[in-house]
Amino acid sequence: MNEQIKFYEQKLAYEMDPSDLFAAFENNENVIAVDARQNFGYEKEHIPTAINLPHREMSEKTTSHLDRSKTYVVYCDGIGCNASTKGALNMTKLGFKVKELMGGLEWWKFDGYATVGSHAKDGEQIKCAC
Repeated sequence: MNEQIKFYEQKLAYEMDPSDLFAAFENNENVIAVDARQNFGYEKEHIPTAINLPHREMSEKTTSHLDRSKTYVVYCDGIGCNASTKGALNMTKLGFKVKELMGGLEWWKFDGYATVGSHAKDGEQIKCAC
């Protein structure tokens, strides 16, 4: 049983679902959403307050301005996209505290949360001092 408890604790240490991310924003927790897709995807639609840092461009130089005291929640389109996994791996290798958003942008919208961009979707708005 202890192995199973450890497994779930580790899983939760590295993943976050959309409702947990939304709550983290609402509670002004020390998190930043990172859209790991290419710029055109981010411009089309993304999570409010998210920064765009395509996984292929992540390096010491492109992340030097980021606050290392924050937790970075990396996402992409959804389960059919692995940019979030690649981005989470890259940022972890660069020394950041990272979690991957389960289900990505699709599950964010499925849970009823708003997006911003040229193809923004209505939904529940984040109310925080992000």
